[in-house]
Amino acid sequence: MPSRLRWPLPAVLAWAACWAVFTLGSQFGLSGAVAVFLAATLGLLLSLVTTRWWRRLIIAAGFPLSLLVGGAAVAGWVWLVLLALVLLVYPIKAWRDAPLFPTPAAALRDLPARVALPVDALVLDAGCGLGDGLIALHQAYPLAQIHGLEWSWPLRAACALRCPWAKVRHGDIWQADWRSYAMVYLFQRPESMPRAVHKAAAEMIEGSWLVSLEFEAQGLLADARLSLPDGRTVWLYQLPFK
Repeated sequence: MPSRLRWPLPAVLAWAACWAVFTLGSQFGLSGAVAVFLAATLGLLLSLVTTRWWRRLIIAAGFPLSLLVGGAAVAGWVWLVLLALVLLVYPIKAWRDAPLFPTPAAALRDLPARVALPVDALVLDAGCGLGDGLIALHQAYPLAQIHGLEWSWPLRAACALRCPWAKVRHGDIWQADWRSYAMVYLFQRPESMPRAVHKAAAEMIEGSWLVSLEFEAQGLLADARLSLPDGRTVWLYQLPFK
């Protein structure tokens, strides 16, 4: 299983392989315990294709948890329906971006002390998910115009209902134009940061801000940073980048 596959495809393939081993083992007369052991061991081995501990945990735990929840008695079509629901909420095109990472409620509380924005400034949460980042931004800048962009239709709809004061649109954050925003907020992945930096440098105007929760933009000098109680950092970069 090549490690270059976009997440969560490695997990999906690993889970499918585990279930295939379990099913074949049962059909060839292996006891249930032996079939479960072989499938779980395979999941553990396949988890090593990724380097991040939380991805390894997801891959390794997928088969045992699905067996515990439904067991072999669950019809195959049920798992297909569940997979379809996952793909609906988290479509393939979004796999290169972050999964559903909610912004902690008070993560951006001290942001106005470092970055003063004018009234009606446009602020974008790029990949807003269910709206936790929008809520945090709205609390920090109640007079700003808060926008959210989300590729998943179900998440976008839920976010719009949860944040009626924000303008939430369906779209690709990498295709959208960031030019009009005074601040773009991200809670993405480390792999996404170089692309975000390149896009911001190409489109955002001088004096605007790129803000990233947890993940630093390697190679840039942060203009400011906020340290959160849980040990994470909010990184602040002003255009033009240093």
